[in-house]
Amino acid sequence: MSGGAPVAAKTGQTAEPSRGQILAYAAPALPLAALALPFYVLVPEFYARSVGLPIATVGAVLLAVRIFDALTDPLIGLIADRTRVRFGRRRIWVAVAAPVTAGAAVMVFLPPAGAGALHLLLWAGLMSLAWTALAVPYFAWGAELSTSYAGRSRVVAARETLTVLGTVVALLAQAIIPAWWGAGQASALAGLAVLVGLTLPAAAALAVAAAPEPADRSVTRLAVREGAVQMLANRPFRRLLAAFFLNGLANGFPATLFLFYVGDRLGAAAYAGPLLLVYFLCGVAGIPAWLALAQRTSKHRAWSLAMLIACAAFVTAAFLGPGDAGIFLVVCVITGLTLGADLMLPGAIQADVIDVDTAATGEQRSGLYLAVWSLATKAALAVAVGIAFPVLSWAGFDPAQGAASERGLMTLAMLYAAVPVALKLAAITLMWRFPLDAAEQARLHATIDSRRGA
Repeated sequence: MSGGAPVAAKTGQTAEPSRGQILAYAAPALPLAALALPFYVLVPEFYARSVGLPIATVGAVLLAVRIFDALTDPLIGLIADRTRVRFGRRRIWVAVAAPVTAGAAVMVFLPPAGAGALHLLLWAGLMSLAWTALAVPYFAWGAELSTSYAGRSRVVAARETLTVLGTVVALLAQAIIPAWWGAGQASALAGLAVLVGLTLPAAAALAVAAAPEPADRSVTRLAVREGAVQMLANRPFRRLLAAFFLNGLANGFPATLFLFYVGDRLGAAAYAGPLLLVYFLCGVAGIPAWLALAQRTSKHRAWSLAMLIACAAFVTAAFLGPGDAGIFLVVCVITGLTLGADLMLPGAIQADVIDVDTAATGEQRSGLYLAVWSLATKAALAVAVGIAFPVLSWAGFDPAQGAASERGLMTLAMLYAAVPVALKLAAITLMWRFPLDAAEQARLHATIDSRRGA
């Protein structure tokens, strides 16, 4: 065992969770997804096109917010791992942070008249900070809820199914609310603000009330410096983190540029909502198949295969133009069917990588590990925004001014599709021969339990 201060074995849930407990835990994922879609996809275009901020300014503000937000992840992960309250070290964070996240989101989605860059900076910053304080312990909770290789896939599958359904709800709200109230995207964001403001605190309360607090399997506590050294020594962690970042960057470009691509490159702005809806509904439909494949082979091989299929389909989007919305629909169906694997399997692999650290150090640091992965995700999104918007501006694409040169449109297509495919191929090379499978995870779990006297 690595050196450190000994701690008493903690009590908590040790049996595999029931289906009802898993669903209760997963409940907050739906409103979180209903918040994530508009924030990452709708808000940039809304502030650039409707509020009237220059696209480069929107990109700079969101980049600053995401960099600041990302820097807080490891601190919150460390504190969350060492929180010791009777209410539960995971549940207390979820209960407190959910209403703050919801309130700040309302201010981002409902800017007052005359709102500018400062409004976006302040409220998006608060929302992102509260979101971190909610998401890091919440995902750590999911990593600890099951201790089996297959059980972790079921937990993450339930959470990510509700994530996709939450995205579908956001898409439907985006389509239906303006049809009732008018005012276009502004009314859609207002409706989503109300939806998230009400349902996120309620779903968090359900999870806290019905899902069990996992057992803390720590038998020692590392100093911060020693813990950092041990984390860097975790080779599966380093490998997964690199693949996670590359895949997150690959997903960040299309998420940021989707509305611009469909509206300006394909000339099919009216079909943006339906195309996204098809994509995410296919994502829900594909989850059972990827779960079954991961159980028959391994999580990393199933994820790699999903990324390969997505690359083969998505590369065609780089060469589409006006009148090709029908072809792009086929691309959305194929890549949508791979979405479930992209959402579910990396999260299930994370829990196994944490076991490597727990077995080596004696301290279960799920919060810190999930915080670092969260930082990687946010860094990838920040890099995508920080690259895409300035490059588009340089290439002559600026929707606020109605400017879209042929060079700008071609640059948009390359950033939207060609760059992500190259990044995903790099992630596949890292994951195809990943060293953790069901047998190795069972061995790690036996080592962890023997330390606790289980």
